[in-house]
Amino acid sequence: MCQYFYPETFRGNDVAFHFAEKGHEVHVVTGTPNYPAGKFFPGYGIFKKRREVIRGVKVTHLPIFPRGEDNKIMLMLNYFSYFVVGCIYMLGNAICHKYDIVFCQQLSPVMMSAPAILYKKLRMVPLYTWVLDLWPKSLTAVSGINNKYVLGFFDWFVKKEYKHSDKILTSSKSFDQSILKYGNYRDKIIYYPQWSDGTTNPPTDFKMPELPEGFVVMFAGAVGEAHGMECNMQAALLTKEHKDIHWVIVGDGRKLEWVQNFVKANGLEDTVHTLGRFPSETMPLFFEKADVMLVSLTDLPLFNLYAPAKISSYMASSKPIIACLNGEGGEVVKQTECGWIVKAGDAEGLAKLVIELSSTEKEFLVEKGANGLKFYNEYFEKEKCLRKLDEIMGF
Repeated sequence: MCQYFYPETFRGNDVAFHFAEKGHEVHVVTGTPNYPAGKFFPGYGIFKKRREVIRGVKVTHLPIFPRGEDNKIMLMLNYFSYFVVGCIYMLGNAICHKYDIVFCQQLSPVMMSAPAILYKKLRMVPLYTWVLDLWPKSLTAVSGINNKYVLGFFDWFVKKEYKHSDKILTSSKSFDQSILKYGNYRDKIIYYPQWSDGTTNPPTDFKMPELPEGFVVMFAGAVGEAHGMECNMQAALLTKEHKDIHWVIVGDGRKLEWVQNFVKANGLEDTVHTLGRFPSETMPLFFEKADVMLVSLTDLPLFNLYAPAKISSYMASSKPIIACLNGEGGEVVKQTECGWIVKAGDAEGLAKLVIELSSTEKEFLVEKGANGLKFYNEYFEKEKCLRKLDEIMGF
């Protein structure tokens, strides 16, 4: 159970395909793909391609509202339509089908776990929930919603989710403190990190966009409210006179238009480059062109608990990392000695570090990147993580 699945790019795809490759019968109940653009993928629709088989996985696409483009009303309709339709579907499905295990990849919103909980209660089977986002905290942090009734509603969902999950898998060790506030679930919690969403065999026929010559600081992935883009752009402004330093953004999201407007307003077209979104399998080709990779989060207490998934992707690329954030993500970079840490929101510190690194010997950067790759291969490598999931679920 997850609102998002292939052709949308999430690590739950790897989980489902892995189970199928192991010989298990796998059924994914998901929404009609529309993330992140906010409109249905070509070939999909409310009445089109509702069922298909992908790499041995039976997939049911439930009819939902698309999330729209920067439209809060459509986003809420998107969230609640999956919740309502998913619960109705699972009521009927529970009558006709008996599965051995339910696995829920819990991203935003938390209500996507409700159909999984419903099936678990009706059929009395184990429920494994992989928590990748903390609600309702993330709702307040990202959307600024503080209404006690709204937060109370989502808080109720979270309590149900943790109570009825047989195992709670967490993508960040710091999530434990938030989960344990809802009950003594220490025996349920298992740290289960995210792996790189790229590939070791990127397409050979992909035509790369032209990248600038010079020292490249690359930010890849979602460009959202949570990702500290104000700090990044202020740092880019402070390095404006260093024409050999280039800030390259590969990805899109709600904050991308703001970034592009900032670039125009401050005359940064020569040093800040927004390339847009590309398939995840092409990311290693982009990473090859970078001197350092940038991961950043907004300076909020909630985000101190997150270790962004892109850190593992950066490590897998054997590139050094600048972590402009607080908390767990920075600790991972510090532990592995694969980069440098700057406090979240510290634009001056980020700019100063980038200027220093731009004149650093390449061998030093390569050494830092190699440290990250070594750690990734030992702890975050995809096949190792999937084998660990087999052990957790008793396969």
